[in-house]
Amino acid sequence: MRIFLGLLTVSVALLAQTPKVLVIGDSISIGYTPVVTTLLAGKAEVKHHEGNATHTNNGVEKLETWLGTEEWKVITFNFGLHDLKIMENGQHQVNSAQYQRNLDLIVRRLKKTGARLLYVTTTPVPEGKLNPLRKPGDEVWFNDAALALMKKHEIPVVDLYGFAKPRLAEIQGKANVHFTKDGSAQLAAVVAKAIEEQLKK
Repeated sequence: MRIFLGLLTVSVALLAQTPKVLVIGDSISIGYTPVVTTLLAGKAEVKHHEGNATHTNNGVEKLETWLGTEEWKVITFNFGLHDLKIMENGQHQVNSAQYQRNLDLIVRRLKKTGARLLYVTTTPVPEGKLNPLRKPGDEVWFNDAALALMKKHEIPVVDLYGFAKPRLAEIQGKANVHFTKDGSAQLAAVVAKAIEEQLKK
């Protein structure tokens, strides 16, 4: 009995010491987070906030809830695919100027956590009739705007756009921004590697 209680105490202590990683993002991140969790098992406790982060207006509103009271060692985050979604009026769901302002607010709040931050670029918008409507190429501008901001704040970037672009035919659905199971696993490997590098610092 004493041995069992001793092992339980050790296990709880080790769990308490395990660095915690928060993944903030949309359905693309929801798709790769389970594999990131597996790849980092024993090295970090990985959590995706509840639900889909969607666009930056939503991110500004819900960020405090997502952060909670946990002490995060690393936080990865991304916004873009929902911001650039084309609405019935023909405009982006979040216009370019507001996107930049929102993302800057989000970055400034995340920096206050003291966690190591990683920005994940928005993955490619494929050709074809998409539902909801998105225009291929818009993600390039949104990524450029985000990258300029990350450079300003000296935040490292995980370039999933650059990784996925030459592999779209193999890893992404047809006329669909989402990825196949294998595609999500490949994205996860890139994200997990970047997180692990930050954990070692």
